[in-house]
Amino acid sequence: MAVENVKVTILVDNQAAQGLAAEHGLSLWIEAGFLRILFDTGQGAALPVNAEKLEISLDQADVLVLSHGHYDHTGGLSRVLKVNRKISVYCHPKAVKLRCSRSGGSARFIQMPDEAIVALNKAPLSSMHWVEQPVMISPDIGITGPIPRNTNFEDTGGPFFLDPEGRLADSIIDDQALWINTLEGIVVCVGCCHAGLINTLNYVRRLSGVSAIRAVIGGFHLVNADENRMAQTILALRSLHPEKLIPCHCTGEKALRELEKAFEGRVLSAEAGKTFHF
Repeated sequence: MAVENVKVTILVDNQAAQGLAAEHGLSLWIEAGFLRILFDTGQGAALPVNAEKLEISLDQADVLVLSHGHYDHTGGLSRVLKVNRKISVYCHPKAVKLRCSRSGGSARFIQMPDEAIVALNKAPLSSMHWVEQPVMISPDIGITGPIPRNTNFEDTGGPFFLDPEGRLADSIIDDQALWINTLEGIVVCVGCCHAGLINTLNYVRRLSGVSAIRAVIGGFHLVNADENRMAQTILALRSLHPEKLIPCHCTGEKALRELEKAFEGRVLSAEAGKTFHF
């Protein structure tokens, strides 16, 4: 079995088509068979604006998947739960933890906004799914849950901590991806790949039992990748033979250029407003 028709629309991204709002964040609208899935919610401001202009009804979503608990992926959560009381929410229980990043000796808080946490706490228990292991939301659509960190060249992609003093490193264990089995291989939706792009793809292939990768769409978080990580990532990607790569959000301009050079014709440009059919 496989999903015959999959349509993925980028609702929120760092870049946006004319007339749409751009912000540092990510949200994808996925139509897979009879399911309508919202994957992440951006920072919050761009989501309702772009959804209205793209004629996407957030109140019609069946499922909301949160890739991890950073503000730029969960900021629109409270608005979604307000307009859609029947939606099923899938996220890791540690997505609500305090999170920080540090630069130049100072800390910046990057956790899920307070109003999003309040909205989660008020959601009906029947609609909440706390994901700590792989879960299937349909026979051909799965959520990875925490992703094993097996490569020796991938890391979380930045100076992330659980405290503002920078004493407790944040492994971002809540990072997870969504995968869809189509007739021509798996479509993998990623938020930031804090577990590592290659770790994520290897785990999805293992969970799905499908080796062919039809497409990978979302944030690859290679913005801080050094030359070794980029070289190793490209080498590993070549062995995985992805048909299409659609880097968004936190991939980084330099990494994007490297991917375009290494996978000529297979890297598609991304921005809010673009739709991809599989």
